[in-house]
Amino acid sequence: MATYKRRGFKPKNKAEEAQVEEQDSTTAEVFNTLDESASKTEAWVQQNQNYILGVIGAIALGVLAYLGYHQFIQKPKEATAANELFYPQQYFDQALASETEKDSLFTKALNGAEGKYGFLDIIEEYSGTKAANLAEYSAGMTYLNLQQYQEAIAHLENFSSDDAVLGAMAKGGIGDAFSQLNQTEDALDFYEKAIAHSDNEFTTPRFLYKAGVAALELDQKSKALGYFERIKEDYPKSSEGVGIDALIGLAKN
Repeated sequence: MATYKRRGFKPKNKAEEAQVEEQDSTTAEVFNTLDESASKTEAWVQQNQNYILGVIGAIALGVLAYLGYHQFIQKPKEATAANELFYPQQYFDQALASETEKDSLFTKALNGAEGKYGFLDIIEEYSGTKAANLAEYSAGMTYLNLQQYQEAIAHLENFSSDDAVLGAMAKGGIGDAFSQLNQTEDALDFYEKAIAHSDNEFTTPRFLYKAGVAALELDQKSKALGYFERIKEDYPKSSEGVGIDALIGLAKN
C-alpha cells in the first residue's frame, strides 16, 4: 500500500525512509514525463502552427461567408423575388374572377406582361427562394386551368410546403391533372396524399369526395364507401356533404 508524505513527516525507520525515497523518485518521473509531453506538444504546435492557423482561418472564413451570403445576398434576393411575385399573382387572381379573359390573363401570369416577370421567370431567376417555390405552385395551378396537364403536374411536383392548405391543394391538383388525363389510379393516389397531408375543413372533404369518386370509377366500392362515410360523419355541413347519402348508397350496391 502506498504511503503518502505529509508535511513534517519523518520516517521512523530505514524501511519507511526507503519507501519515501521511492515515492519521491516516482513522482519526479511522472512530472518529468509530463514536462516531456508538454514540450513535445509545444514543439508540434510550433511546427504546425501555420497549418493550424490555416484551418482556423478557413473555418472562420466559412462562417463569415455563410453569414455574409445570407445577410447580403439571400435576404435581398428573397425580398426582390417576393416583390416580383406580386404582379403575376394579380393576373392569376383576375383570371379566376374573369368570365371572358381567363386564358389571356393566365398566360400573362405565366409569362409576365408590361415589363414584369411571370411565374416562369421567377422560378428561373430566383431559384431557391420562397417566392420561387410559391411560383411553382401558382404556375402548376395556372397550367391546370389552361388544361395543360403535364406541365401542371411537373410544376406542382416541384412545389414543397408543410402548409395545411397549400400542401394539400398541390397534391390534389396533381390528382386533378391525372384525372383529366384519364389516369384514374394515379389520380386516386394523389387524392389520398392530399387527404393524408392535413385534416382541415377546406381541403379534406374536397379530396375525400374526389377520392371516393375515383375509387368508384376503379370499382373499389369499399374504399369509396369509407371516404363518403367519413364526409358524412366528419364534414356533414361541407358542400361535399350535401347529397352524400346518394353516393353512399351507390357505393353499397
